[in-house]
Amino acid sequence: MFRTSDILLIGVMVSAAAFTYNTKHRAEARLAEVHKIESEIKYEQDTINLLKADWSLLTQPSRLQRLTDIYQDELHLQPVEAHQIGSLDDLPPKPVEMQDFSTQRLGGVADNDTDRTGTDHIVTGAVAE
Repeated sequence: MFRTSDILLIGVMVSAAAFTYNTKHRAEARLAEVHKIESEIKYEQDTINLLKADWSLLTQPSRLQRLTDIYQDELHLQPVEAHQIGSLDDLPPKPVEMQDFSTQRLGGVADNDTDRTGTDHIVTGAVAE
């Protein structure tokens, strides 16, 4: 007959098989999600490339000139003249605001000629021990 240890081992093997199956199933589901996302990314990239091609066709100067000629009466467009284009010299200068530190006492090691002991030494800005 079966011993208790045999039944226990069979139970462990069945639960290990169930765990392995469950893990494999979840991994395959995740892989399917990854493939779906990759295909969506590819679709979006193709759409972007198509829109760029459409944009380059729509903004061709010859096409725009033809449309300008057709709709001249409605749009009342005129060529740009040289005086309409500004330069950097036409822009006002940006005001520079600087804080005046010359009247403020900033403090520090080299404020006076004595160290902490009160004796006169050459001040180097080093940390006194």
